[in-house]
Amino acid sequence: MANTENTSNYTFSLEPLHKEIAEVKGLLLKLLYKPEEDLSNKLYTLNEAASRLKVDRQTVRNHISRGTINATFIGRRILIPHNELYDSLNEVKSIKYQR
Repeated sequence: MANTENTSNYTFSLEPLHKEIAEVKGLLLKLLYKPEEDLSNKLYTLNEAASRLKVDRQTVRNHISRGTINATFIGRRILIPHNELYDSLNEVKSIKYQR
């Protein structure tokens, strides 16, 4: 009988650990699927877009002039919407691999 009591004690001692693991798992899933901020309305300047894409400013300008990236011009300032920047990046990559 001593073995059954020890086994049941181990089972009960692991229950709080299982609850904590489930809580941590829930928090991790929340972080994975929900971004901290809503980037759908964010506008990037030419410099910000170039640094995000890790390319030169002129490369971004070339894509804007070709029409692969749609941008808004306010005076001399060029603003690129977040969705447009990353959607066009995916299109450029897919075109690159079709060759």
